[in-house]
Amino acid sequence: MSGHNKWSTIKRKKGALDAKRSKIFSKIIKDITIAVKESGPDPDGNPRLRLAISNAKGASMPKDTIQRAISKGADKDAAALLETTYEGKGPHGVAIFVECTTDNIQRTVANVRAHFNKHGGELGQNGMLNYLFDRKGIFTVPEGSLNRDEFEMEVIDAGAEDISLEDGIFAITTAMEDFGSMMKKLEVLNVEPESASLQRMPKTLVTLDEDATRKVLKLIDIIEDDDDVQNVFHNLNITDEMAEML
Repeated sequence: MSGHNKWSTIKRKKGALDAKRSKIFSKIIKDITIAVKESGPDPDGNPRLRLAISNAKGASMPKDTIQRAISKGADKDAAALLETTYEGKGPHGVAIFVECTTDNIQRTVANVRAHFNKHGGELGQNGMLNYLFDRKGIFTVPEGSLNRDEFEMEVIDAGAEDISLEDGIFAITTAMEDFGSMMKKLEVLNVEPESASLQRMPKTLVTLDEDATRKVLKLIDIIEDDDDVQNVFHNLNITDEMAEML
């Protein structure tokens, strides 16, 4: 299988180059904390926590940091974290979907709205972008000593819609409903993903010139830097040529 969506590959590369280590850790710690509050501190009986720990290991998070995050989630006196999403349009009509984790909804929505307003965008109503995105499971797995043909057959059996191999990393896409079965398959194969997450993949892409692309990416970068923001998805088409120009 080939032809993996370039958007997700570029996003992964951009994230690896641009994202600050502390920001990555902060996101994962929030994921761990929420998972523990939802279903307890035992990863064997808590699939979401097991996934968050796997992502933490993929990001080379120290074991003691992971354990502190679990303990924080188990602390009944710790501030409650809520998950929320926001949808809006950036410059030139680019769709932007924002996922947040926060202990203060009023602060978060005010900040997100301000980011849009100050940089040529507009925050809209939740649901306005549903028709533009599909939720997909995205897994990245180091090739290591895996037999490519055998591994691909195994993950196809678990529901892989697309597989690509680039720079020693398998990128696997599944339907949202097959996310759990893929996690189980990787566990059976004793393969630990570098990352695993549900992402919002654009059905159609918007192509802009260099200047317009820079304006949209500036807004996206500012939103991503917000402490309450976990993920930002968009439908801006960043071609290989555009990525080189930027």
